[in-house]
Amino acid sequence: MFTSPYPDVEIPEATLYEYLFGGLSPEDLKRIALVDGTSGAETTYGELVARIDATAGWLAEHEAGPGTTIGLFCPNVPAFAIVFHGILRAGAAVTTINALYTAEEAGKQLADAGATWLFTVSPFRDRAEAAAQAAGIPPEQLVVLDGGDAASAAGHPNLADMLAADLPAPDLSIDPHAAAVVPYSSGTSGTPKGVLLSQYNLVANVAQARALLGVTHDDVLLAVLPFFHIYGMTVLLNLAFRERARLVTMPKFDLAEFLRITQDHRCSYLFIAPPIAVALAKHPLVEKYDLSSVRAALSGAAPLDGELGHAVSARLGCTMLQGYGMTELSPVSHLIPLDAADRVPLDSVGYTVPNTECRLLDPATDEELEIPADGVSEPGQLLVRGPQVMLGYLNRPDATAATIDPDGFLRTGDIATVGSDGVVTIVDRLKELIKYKGYQIAPAELEALLLTHPQVADAAVIGIRADDGEEVPKAFVVRQGDAELGDEGVMEFVAEHVAPYKRVRFVEFVEAIPKSASGKILRRELRGRGQG
Repeated sequence: MFTSPYPDVEIPEATLYEYLFGGLSPEDLKRIALVDGTSGAETTYGELVARIDATAGWLAEHEAGPGTTIGLFCPNVPAFAIVFHGILRAGAAVTTINALYTAEEAGKQLADAGATWLFTVSPFRDRAEAAAQAAGIPPEQLVVLDGGDAASAAGHPNLADMLAADLPAPDLSIDPHAAAVVPYSSGTSGTPKGVLLSQYNLVANVAQARALLGVTHDDVLLAVLPFFHIYGMTVLLNLAFRERARLVTMPKFDLAEFLRITQDHRCSYLFIAPPIAVALAKHPLVEKYDLSSVRAALSGAAPLDGELGHAVSARLGCTMLQGYGMTELSPVSHLIPLDAADRVPLDSVGYTVPNTECRLLDPATDEELEIPADGVSEPGQLLVRGPQVMLGYLNRPDATAATIDPDGFLRTGDIATVGSDGVVTIVDRLKELIKYKGYQIAPAELEALLLTHPQVADAAVIGIRADDGEEVPKAFVVRQGDAELGDEGVMEFVAEHVAPYKRVRFVEFVEAIPKSASGKILRRELRGRGQG
């Protein structure tokens, strides 16, 4: 077993609202908390807290409090922050929905999470209405945050009216250890599952990451990583507020807009995923903007190549960092600290964060590996234990038991090494998950969808490397009888039912899917068939 080289930090028994906003000073209240990157509209910390309280008051008035789960289907706009924290302030739970989801996918998540309310924005209204209807959510409990007369005519409340009611936040005793946030993750394999995170989990992870990241109240953070994803939720939305930093929101990634916002708002700390790193390192458009304000950038959500990271650092003149985690870990378990970037390899994920213990297990035997006094350990599956570990999967006790062992260690499904200096490097993964541009794609989800096609007898999906280096889904399909289904038919069918990032990019028709005696797909045999 190995632990963090950093001393434990204090983690208060507090709600997220108390931890983030309870210590605001009069000077803090005047500071800018949020800037809408598109319009430039600013929200101070004082205004933010007042709007969070008013949202909580409105929800309490409508009996949406403890015991209620509320869906949040919204891009990165200031209203997300208000509603997210307003829901938790009211004692309800929130399930955040991927902004790219189809109505079908969103409806499934709402139903699985048991959500009885949904908050969205007008560009998502058609999908939200269909998803809400599928999940049995009535129109008066679908809130269109920026909705105008058209939404009101359809019986949908809006944020302006909620805030205008100016109802006081309820006086509640909220258990910080109860499930409060339910993002969805595929875990180490399988279809998406609700991850039960407590307010204490989120408080703990902010406390654990603060000292290593080195964000200050003078920093301006560009929030392009989605708040619905645990990375953006913890490291941007929550940690930035705790540090009294300024968040500039961006609803979706566009390189020119990303560069403009960074330049015009003098952003100093960028949180990105590897595809953005590629653009920053290579795209000629970068040269047209003044990015001299950027002092640091951290990449997460997928592995960052060390050479690519150094190329970004050299081009922007900033310190480049990498972190590691997963939704089930709230999400951060490892980081390259800002003050140690000059001595920690950039192709590693740095050190274990405070208050965290790790083990490495031999992938073949599950025996614990020895941590060497000198040099680097043998590769083993990384297990993590700490206050950031999830409560479990929603309504999935078997999946929870398979992921968290009796001693409280969470199996990450990733293969890592650790050096005698405590530096951890992810070298491979046991997971079946496909990582495309930072998004997780579960092969089992696509396989289940393909099997609903009347001309498909069997199917399997693996990740392969495309020409641009990204991992993309490839489907192996067994046709039904004498069906004449072709590549385009398979890809078009999948595209109709899933978010764009999950689309199948390659298809190969086969006589049979290789399987073990127990019926498990032998993906290794499929990978041996080559790329493309």
